[in-house]
Amino acid sequence: MAACAALAVPCLPFNSAVIAGTYNPDRAIGDVVPPWKDLPGTDGRLHSWNDVADRDAVVVAFTCNSCPYAVDYERRIDDLARKHAGKEARVAVVAINSNLIPEDAPAAMKRRAAERGFSFPYLFDGSQEVAKSFGAVRTPEFFVLDRERRIVYMGAFDDATKPGDVTKRHVEDAIAAVLAGREVAVQETAPVGCLIRFDRKRTRR
Repeated sequence: MAACAALAVPCLPFNSAVIAGTYNPDRAIGDVVPPWKDLPGTDGRLHSWNDVADRDAVVVAFTCNSCPYAVDYERRIDDLARKHAGKEARVAVVAINSNLIPEDAPAAMKRRAAERGFSFPYLFDGSQEVAKSFGAVRTPEFFVLDRERRIVYMGAFDDATKPGDVTKRHVEDAIAAVLAGREVAVQETAPVGCLIRFDRKRTRR
């Protein structure tokens, strides 16, 4: 894995002062997130909340092309989508890129999705409002929503960036709990990755 230092982006777990969740500055477990609409996807379509309205669980992954941690997790996100988010499945997996740099522009996203054969929608949050509404600050950073679109899990995908070292699969465990009607055991972990490149000229909620 390439060093984040080479890209001049911080890649440490987020440990800001507690405002809502333990690691999330704006959201707590149980919060209902606002719907999104008109997000352009690499498939040439505009995507909205209605696309996942019939799913019992939705996984939202904030990711990008440029962060080496995000790149490391591309295959795991795709494997998750192929396993859980088929056409008739009860789960949806959606990836959202909120970075505003050339490496993460829509054209670059389309190339990346085509090269990697992504099986999940890869959407561009050009206003950065979707990331802000989730309180997302890292790439990758994951949220699992239940049928009412309440946050039941947020944080890291699993407990190790190296696939061979993984012992706990937080996102998959949260999906299983939602589908079984159980409370999610581990509800929040620290996301590990690069900072989302927010435009500081824009007012943050």
